[in-house]
Amino acid sequence: MSLNEIFGSALSGLGAAQAGLRTVSNNIANVGTPGYARQKLSVTTAVSGGKVNGVTVGETSRVADRFLETTVYKRAGDVGQADVTSSYLDRLQALLGAPGADSGLPAQLDEIRSSAIAMTADPSSAQAVAGFTNNVQDAIGSMQQLSSDVSALRGDVESAVGQSVDRINALLVRVHGLNDEVARLEGLGRSTAGPADQRNSALEELGGLMKVSVRDQPDGRVTVETASGLQLLDRRLRQLSYPSAGGGIAQPDYQGIEIRFAEANGQIGPATGDKIDSASVGGRLGGLLDLRDRSLPAFAEKMGVLFGGLAETVNAVSNAGTTVPAPAELTGNTTSLIGGDRLGFTGAATFAVTSANGTLVAKARVDFDALGAGATIDDAVAAINAGLGGAGQASFVDGKLTIRASGTGNGISISQDPNSPSARGGVGFSQYFGLNDLVRSETSTLTPSGFVAADPTGFGTGETTELVLRDSTGRAVTRFTLTAASGDTFGDVVNRLNQSPLGGFGSFALDTKGRLQFEPSPGVPGATLSIPSDSTSRYGSGRPFSAIMGLTGAESGLSSAGVRRDILGDASKLPLARLQEGVAVGGKALGAADNRGAAALVDALAGQVDLGKNGKSTLDRFSSLLMGEAGTQASRAAESLADASARQSDAVNRRDSYSGVNIDEELANMVVLQNSYSASARIITTATQMYDTLIAMMG
Repeated sequence: MSLNEIFGSALSGLGAAQAGLRTVSNNIANVGTPGYARQKLSVTTAVSGGKVNGVTVGETSRVADRFLETTVYKRAGDVGQADVTSSYLDRLQALLGAPGADSGLPAQLDEIRSSAIAMTADPSSAQAVAGFTNNVQDAIGSMQQLSSDVSALRGDVESAVGQSVDRINALLVRVHGLNDEVARLEGLGRSTAGPADQRNSALEELGGLMKVSVRDQPDGRVTVETASGLQLLDRRLRQLSYPSAGGGIAQPDYQGIEIRFAEANGQIGPATGDKIDSASVGGRLGGLLDLRDRSLPAFAEKMGVLFGGLAETVNAVSNAGTTVPAPAELTGNTTSLIGGDRLGFTGAATFAVTSANGTLVAKARVDFDALGAGATIDDAVAAINAGLGGAGQASFVDGKLTIRASGTGNGISISQDPNSPSARGGVGFSQYFGLNDLVRSETSTLTPSGFVAADPTGFGTGETTELVLRDSTGRAVTRFTLTAASGDTFGDVVNRLNQSPLGGFGSFALDTKGRLQFEPSPGVPGATLSIPSDSTSRYGSGRPFSAIMGLTGAESGLSSAGVRRDILGDASKLPLARLQEGVAVGGKALGAADNRGAAALVDALAGQVDLGKNGKSTLDRFSSLLMGEAGTQASRAAESLADASARQSDAVNRRDSYSGVNIDEELANMVVLQNSYSASARIITTATQMYDTLIAMMG
C-alpha cells in the first residue's frame, strides 16, 4: 500500500470518527426531547480498484420501529377519547351533586312524599300544604336547572368539537409539508432524521385527536387515514370542514364533518364525498361527538321522562280532587283537539255544582260509553251542560275546555266514577283536559294524546317534521322528513314512517295511550330517535307532532313547567278534598276536613308510573337509576382513562427503549470513536514520519 493510500485511509477514518462524535453529541443533547429518535451514522468500506481504501461516511438515519410508533398513535387515540369523556362526565357528575346529598334530585322527590304524608295529618295546615307545593316546585326547578346545565355542557362540547377540528386541520397541513420535505431530502440522498422526528410528533398529537392509520410510502412520505378508512392525507392534502366550528351552542341536531380537498396552505377546496358523523372516528374528537350526540342527550331525555312521570302522578290526584269551597271556574290546558274530534273516552265522570259551604246544587253523571263510539268533544260538552241544567256551563274554545258555575258563591267539582272511571290515553277526563292540574306547562298538556290510527292528524299541508335515527355510537344512520298531507290520519303517518328509510332500522306503532313508539331492529341495538325540527301544528293549536306523539322525552314540556302560581300563592287552592259519592242535591257533598287527596298523593307517589319506552317504575327508583347511571358512566370513564393511559405509557416505553437515547451507550460509543480518532491520527503521524524519512534518504 502506498503512502498516499495510507494517508487516504487514515483521513477517512479521522473524518468518520468526527462525524460519529457529532452524531453521538447530537443524541446526548436531545436525550430529553419528546419524540426524538436516536440517530446512527452510516459508515461503509471504501473500495477503489478492487482494494480497500478506508471508509465512506454516509448520512445519519433514525433508529425507529414503525410498528412501535404506530402503536403509540393508536394508544394516543384511546387516551384522547377516554380523557375527554372522563372530563365531561365528571362535570356532569358535579352538576348532579354527591350521591345521597340532601340537595340531590332523589332526596327532593323523597321530600315531596314526606310532605304529602305530613298533609294527611292536618290537610287544613297552610304550612303543610305550602311545604308540599314548594317541594314539588323545587324538584321541577332542579330538573329544569339540570336540563339547562346539560344543555350548556353540550354547548361546551360543541365548542370543543370545533377547536379539535381546527387543530386536526393544522396538524394535517404540517404533516403534509413535512412529507414534502422528507421526500425532497430522500431524493437528494440527505438525512431525513430532523423532519421525520417533527412529523412523528405531529402524527402522535393527531392520533390523540382522532384515531389514524399511518402507512409508509417508498418516497419517504406517509399516508394518513381515519380508523374507518377515510383518506386524510396522501400526495394530496385534505381538511375537515365543519360549518358550526366553535359555535358552542347546543342544538337539536348538528351537521356532519365533511372531508374536503385542500391546497398546501390549508385553503379548503371541493368535497371528497366522505363525512365524519360519529364517535367511531375515535380520539378526542370521537369522544366529543359521543358526548354531544349520545350521552348528554340521553340524560336530558330521561330527565324529561322523569318530569313527565312526576307531573302525571300529581296531576292525576289533583284532578280527582277539589278545594273547599270549590272554584267558580275550571279552565283547562290548550289541547290539540277541536270540537269535532272523536271523544275517545270510556267510563264515566260526575260534574257537580256546589255552594260555598259544600252543599250539592246540581250534578251530572256523564257516561261516555253511552254517548257512543262516534261521539265528539262537542257531544261531551253538550252532555255536561244538559246534565247541569243551567247550574253550570261548559265550553270548548280554541282547544281549551272551561266549566263555570252559575250563581254567586257556587263552584265546580269533578270526580271519577268509582266503578268505571273515565279514561282516554290512560288518564281521566279532568286530567286529560288539565282542568285542575297542580303542574302545568306552556308547551305540553302533560298527558298522553289518546289518538288512534283512524284519527286525523289535523296538520297543515306541507308542514314537516324531521326525524333522525342514531345508532349506539351517535352516528346518524338515516334521517327522514315527514311531510303532512291533506286528509292524513295518524295511521297514515305510522305507515309512512314504516315505509321510509327509518323503517329499515325498526318499526313504528301507536301504543294504547296514543304515544308513537319506535322499536329498533336487532341490527341497530341502542338506536335512538331525535326530532331536530318540527313545523307542524294540529289545527293551528300550536301543539306539534313531536309533542302530541311523545316520541322522545325531549318534548316533555319541562322547560316551561311549574306548579300553578295561584296554588303556590295560596295553600287553600290545592285540591285535597273529594266529592262525596251518592249525595243527593241539597246534601253535603264537600267537607273542609276531607284529607283523601293527601292520602291519595302519598299512595300515588309510592306507586309505579308508566314511563313509555322506559317501562314502569316508581319515581324514586327511576330518579335513583338515572343519577346512578350518570355516576357509573363517570366511574367507568375514569377507569377507562387509567387503563388507556397505562397502555399508552407502555407503548411509549417500548418505542423509547428501542429508539430512545441511552446515555451509557452513547458515552461508550464516544469512547470508541475517540479511540478511533486517536488511532487514525497516529497512522497519519507515522505515515508523515515515513514520508519525511524517505525525503531525507533521497537528499
